[in-house]
Amino acid sequence: MTKRLVTTSDAAAPGAHYSQGIVANGFLYTAGLGPQDPVTGEIVGTTVQEQTEQTVANLRAVLAVEGLDLADVVKATVHLQYLHRDFRDFDGVYRAHFPLPLPARTTVGSDLWNILVEIDVVAALRG
Repeated sequence: MTKRLVTTSDAAAPGAHYSQGIVANGFLYTAGLGPQDPVTGEIVGTTVQEQTEQTVANLRAVLAVEGLDLADVVKATVHLQYLHRDFRDFDGVYRAHFPLPLPARTTVGSDLWNILVEIDVVAALRG
């Protein structure tokens, strides 16, 4: 197996020792990305809807490096700081971005570090 680094300045830079994405075995695996602005590093938005929009923008940027988009995503893992409170509002934004057939998804409540949402995805490479 070979692994290849995927990185872009159009998504928030890693805040610790990890990669934005890795290509391996025909898939792109992203890190858990949050609502950080790629230029300033600041958290965008105070609501789960606003933060989900920025998180999806960061995911799109990493996918774009490999010529992919959200239609190529086969699996998503979502972490919500306040699962019961924010699930519906998060899901409304998510629905607006991910086309059919929807990726498999796991959504869990997590203790996040000053953010409301974090998402990582697995996308199938084209051709």
